[in-house]
Amino acid sequence: MRSYRTIVQLIAATTTDAGLKVRAELDENKYPKGVKISDAQLASVRISPHPFHGDWNYAISPNTNATRPPP
Repeated sequence: MRSYRTIVQLIAATTTDAGLKVRAELDENKYPKGVKISDAQLASVRISPHPFHGDWNYAISPNTNATRPPP
């Protein structure tokens, strides 16, 4: 692979005979390193494992009751 953009374009071109279409975008924003979250914040993340390889495949759902860490 020559660049992240190439990889994202390959992912975005993915389709299946069943009609799956993938949307992918390259996020070039800068994010701070070393952001700490509490055990309680991590425990409040709503993770639902999928039936097939739930250790690898899961959904993360919004948690409207969770508080965000300060910027």
